Amino acid sequence: MESSLPPAEELVLVDRELARLDARRAQLLLRRDWLLRVLNAQLPAAPVPPAHAAASVGVPASPRAEATPRSTQNVLLTLGGVLLTVAALVFTLVSWGSMGIGGRSAVLAAVTSAALSAPVVLLRRGLRSTAESVAALGLVLTVLDAYALHRVALPDTRGLAYAAVASAVLAGVWAAYGSALGRLRIPLPAAVAAAQLPLPLGVLAAGGGVVPFAWAVLATAVLDLGAVLWARPLPVRVTAGVGAAGLGGWALLTGLFLSFATPLRAAPLLLVCAAVLLFLAVRHRGSALASAVVAGVAVVAAAGGLVRAVAPEAWEVPAYAVCGAALAAGAWWAAGVRNLSGGAVRDGLALAGGGVLGLAVAWAVPPVAAGSLGPLARRTAVWSGEHSAPVLAGYPATAPLVLLLAAAALAVVPRLWARCGALVLGWAVLTALPVSLDLPYAATLALMLVTAAAASVLAVRPGPSARGLKPGAGARPAPAPDPSLAPSGWALRPMAAVAREVEPTAVLGRLAFACGLTSAGGAVALGLDARGATFGVLGVLAVLFGAVAVAGEGARRLVGACAAVLTVAGLVGAGSAAAGLGVAVSGLVLLAVPAGTAAAGAWLRRRPVAVAVEATGAAVGLCALVLTVGRPALLAPALALGGVVAAATAVRPERRPVASWVAAGLFLLATWVRLAVWEVTAPEAYTLPVTVPALVVGVLRRRRDPEASSWTAYGPGLAATLVPSLFAAWADPHWTRPLLLGAAALGVTLLGARFRLQAPLLLGGAVLALDGLHELAPYVVQAVGALPRWLPPALAGLLLLAVGATYEQRLRDARRLRERLGRLR
Repeated sequence: MESSLPPAEELVLVDRELARLDARRAQLLLRRDWLLRVLNAQLPAAPVPPAHAAASVGVPASPRAEATPRSTQNVLLTLGGVLLTVAALVFTLVSWGSMGIGGRSAVLAAVTSAALSAPVVLLRRGLRSTAESVAALGLVLTVLDAYALHRVALPDTRGLAYAAVASAVLAGVWAAYGSALGRLRIPLPAAVAAAQLPLPLGVLAAGGGVVPFAWAVLATAVLDLGAVLWARPLPVRVTAGVGAAGLGGWALLTGLFLSFATPLRAAPLLLVCAAVLLFLAVRHRGSALASAVVAGVAVVAAAGGLVRAVAPEAWEVPAYAVCGAALAAGAWWAAGVRNLSGGAVRDGLALAGGGVLGLAVAWAVPPVAAGSLGPLARRTAVWSGEHSAPVLAGYPATAPLVLLLAAAALAVVPRLWARCGALVLGWAVLTALPVSLDLPYAATLALMLVTAAAASVLAVRPGPSARGLKPGAGARPAPAPDPSLAPSGWALRPMAAVAREVEPTAVLGRLAFACGLTSAGGAVALGLDARGATFGVLGVLAVLFGAVAVAGEGARRLVGACAAVLTVAGLVGAGSAAAGLGVAVSGLVLLAVPAGTAAAGAWLRRRPVAVAVEATGAAVGLCALVLTVGRPALLAPALALGGVVAAATAVRPERRPVASWVAAGLFLLATWVRLAVWEVTAPEAYTLPVTVPALVVGVLRRRRDPEASSWTAYGPGLAATLVPSLFAAWADPHWTRPLLLGAAALGVTLLGARFRLQAPLLLGGAVLALDGLHELAPYVVQAVGALPRWLPPALAGLLLLAVGATYEQRLRDARRLRERLGRLR
C-alpha cells in the first residue's frame, strides 16, 4: 500500500483513530450495563434472550418450556375432576350401604349442591377452567342422585321407564343450569346428549316394537335438527348434529330394511325421513346435495316398496326403476321452482333417481351379456343344425323393459354423454330380447342382423340426435373447417353450427359402429349352426360393412373396410367347405381374397382405406398359406401365387419397397418347397440357372444405379442357390458338397468384403459359418463327451465372467460393427 503522507505522520493518525475507537467502545459497554440494570428493576423476571444472542454475549440459553400454563392448568383440572368423579362413584356404589337414609341424603345433597354452586363463585373470580371441571363433577353427581333415588325411594319402578323420565328431567335441569351460567360450555351439550334418551327409552318401556322405536328415534333426530338450525352455541349445535346424524341414519336404515318386509309400515317412516332431509337441504346449503340424494333414495324406496307389495316377482326391479325415473324426471321438471338451494336439491333428487335407475340397469345386464357373448360359447358342432338353449334360461323377461326405460330417460337429456348412454342402452334392448323372450333361432338371427344394420346406419349417419348438444356438457367444440376447402353444403351453413356438430356426430358414430360390430360377431357365431345361415349372415354383413367403408368417415371407414374383407374371406372359406374341398385346397382358394384386395388397392391408390384393405388381405393370405402347410405339393403353388400377387402390387411405386421383398421371398420359398417335394438331391442344377441371370441383372442395375442396395441387386440371386445348397449339405453324409459349398461361400464373402457389399458379405459369411459348424459338429460332440462333467459349467462361468468384465468394451465393439455394416451397400 502506498500513501501520500510520510510514514511518521500516517502512524500518528492511525494511533489517534484507534484510541478514539477504544473510547467509543468503553462508552457503549457502560451504556449497556446501565440498560440491563434498568430492565431488571422494572420486570419481575428478566426476559430470556434468544439462544444466538445469549451465546454472543456469553450467557447460556435456558431450556424451552414444552407446555403452556393454560394447558397445564387444563390437564390438572381434568385429572382432578376425574378423580372426584371416581370417588363419588365408589362412594355411591360401594360405601352406600354403611350409612343410613338420612346420612345418604345429606351427603349427596350437600356434595351435589356444593358442586353445582361452586362454579358461580369461581366464575366471579375469573377461574373459568376450574368452574368447568367442578360443573362437570356436579352433572355427574346429579346422575348419581337419580340412581340413588331409584335404589332407595323407588325400587319397584321399572328401570327403562325410570331411565326415560330421569333422562328427561336431567336434560331439563342441565339445560336450565347451563342457561343460568351461560359462560359454562359443558352443561348445554350435556343436556342435548341426555335429551337423546327419553323418547327411545320410553317406547322400549312401553313395549313398542321396531317401528314405534324407529318413529321415536326419528322424532328425537328432528328435535336435534331444530337445535342444529336454531341454537346459537357451537358445542350445542355440534352435539345435536351428531345426534341427528346418528339417530336419523338409524331410522332411515330401519325404514329401508322394513320396506322389503313390511312396506306398508315402512313407507310413512321413509316419507317422513325424506321430508325432514328435504327441509334440511332447503335450510342448510352446505349439506343440500347430500341431503337431497338421501331423501330421493328414501322416496324411491317407499314408493317402490308399495308397488313391490302388489306386483309379481318379475316386476319388482322394474317398479323401482320406474320410481327412480319418475323422481329424476320430476326433479328436472321442477328446475324453475324457487328456494331449491341453487339447484342442489334438484340435482340431488336427480342423482338419487338416476342412481336407482342405474342399479336397475345393472340388474338387466346379464341378458345383454348372454345375447352378445352366448353364441361364442359353442356347445354344438358347426353346421350341425342343432341350436343350444339360451345361457340364462329363466331370467325375468322384464329386463329389456328396464333397459328401454333407461334409454328413454337418457334420450331426453340434451347432453352428449346421455345420448351415448341412450344409444348403448337401445342396442342392449335389442340384444337382450332374444334371451329374455326365448325367441326361436331364425328370429334371433334376424334380430341380430337388424341390430347390426341399424348400428351401421347410425355409424354412417348419426342423425339429428347429435345436434343441439351443449359443447360444455360433454362435447368439446371442434375447430371450424376452412370455408375455402368446404363443400357447398357446408359453405351455406354457419361455421359455428358445423363446429358444434362435428365431434358429437363422430362420437355417436363410433359408438354405434362398435355396437354393430359386437352384434355382427354374435350373428356370425350363431350362424355357424346351419350352412344356409352362415352364407346369409356373411353376405348381409359383407354388404353392411362395405357400405360403411364407402360412406363412413375416419376410423369407421377403415374398420368397415377391414371387416368387409374378413366377411368376404369367410364367404370364400365357407364355400370351399361346402364344396367338400380339403383344408389345403381351401387355403389355395382363399388366396383369391388377397388378389382381390390387391386389385382394390390399385383402384383406391393413395387413399387411407387402401392400406387397411391391403393389410387385411395380406393377413388373409398368410392364413391361407398356413392352411396349405399340411400338403407341401400345394404349398409351393400357394407361395408362387402369393409371390405373383406381391409382384403385381410392387408395380405401384408406393408399394414397391415392401412388396418387392415379399414377392422375392415368396418365390424363393416356393422354389425351395418344390425342390423338397420333388426330393431333389442336387438343387444346384435348378438354382444355378436362376442365380446366374439374377446376378447378371444385379450387376447391370448396380452399374445404372450405384445407390441401389446390394440386397436388392444380389440378395435374391445368391439366396436362391446358397440356402437350398446349405440344407442339402446338412443332410449330405459325404464331404464333397460341404467342401464346395464352403468354398463358394468363402468366395462370396471375400467379394463382399472387397467391394464393401453388405448382402454378399452377410449371406456368404452366414452360410460359411453354418457349413463349418456342420462339419465340426461331430468332433465337437466327441470332444465334449470326453471332457469331465464339471468342465463345461466351469468354462461357461469363466466366459460369463470375461464378458461381464469387458461388457462396456463389447458394447462399443458391437456398435462399431453395426456402424461398419451400415456403411456397406
